[in-house]
Amino acid sequence: MTIDFNKGNGLIPAIIQDEQTLEVLMLGYMNAEAYQKTVTEKRVTFFSRSKNRLWTKGEESGNYLDVLSISEDCDNDTLLIKVNPIGPTCHKGNRSCFDTAFNQNFIFELEKIIGDRYANPVEESYVNKLRNKGLNKIAQKVGEEGVETVIAALNETENDLINEASDLIFHLLVLLKEKNVSLEKIAQNLEGRHSGK
Repeated sequence: MTIDFNKGNGLIPAIIQDEQTLEVLMLGYMNAEAYQKTVTEKRVTFFSRSKNRLWTKGEESGNYLDVLSISEDCDNDTLLIKVNPIGPTCHKGNRSCFDTAFNQNFIFELEKIIGDRYANPVEESYVNKLRNKGLNKIAQKVGEEGVETVIAALNETENDLINEASDLIFHLLVLLKEKNVSLEKIAQNLEGRHSGK
């Protein structure tokens, strides 16, 4: 990378994004030393302007930001760092330093939870019980929930529709996991269709 630390008097902004949910978690600043430490240790380190020193996020709380990828913008003066957050990012105990009422990309987190249930089966979990019934039963559940969603849309309340659509999406995610198809592949396909590719 050819990062231009000179534009900001030795500091560049670093946007921290949850790699799984795509939430923007925080913004910090790095000098060349903080950047190098981040790359070497695979944990986000900033230059704290208030403390006037290097500061590894989580050094006191244990809520580290483990680095998964680093990209620079087109002007080489801003970084986007995708991370796996270990615990809440904000010092107030929130997932993000930005005041968001809920995780708008929870569907990606749900995909991760389902994946974890596959990798580490829990006997009492619904995902595990459904998986043990096999592909045909999982596909059947998607069909059933699809029909129930249509019925709710035509004849029931908005709350019923929300609940049935949630059931449909959940079961579809299980089916996609069973077939080893990620949401990322679905999103790429939809984007390709939209752009006419």
